[in-house]
Amino acid sequence: VQLQASGGGMVQAGGSLRLSCAASGRTLSSYVMGWFRQAPGKDRQFVAAVNRGGGSTSYADSVKGRFTISRDNAKNTVYLHMNSLKPEDTAVYYCAARSVVSVVTSTGYDYWGQGTLVTVSS
Repeated sequence: VQLQASGGGMVQAGGSLRLSCAASGRTLSSYVMGWFRQAPGKDRQFVAAVNRGGGSTSYADSVKGRFTISRDNAKNTVYLHMNSLKPEDTAVYYCAARSVVSVVTSTGYDYWGQGTLVTVSS
């Protein structure tokens, strides 16, 4: 599966963005989907994940209550709705897909998109 992330940009603190991840090559419903981010000089970290059907999600503590992951399998797209953005949310955001499992997970992802940059100014 090929993944294409989009929707990044520059926003002021307190603002909102919606990231999209479009899949091609295979149907998205075959995969658990996740979002990760990597800030300059830091390791990549888990942000959120959603199971195949969209009914179960998991979030990093740092984004709970502010970010929402969702998916539209009919459109082969996964979203990350980001509200109340903070400067520390500045990073390149990556979407990823994991096959075989059906439960949400923060590890073992097989396929990665190219990333989209989110910059939050104070």
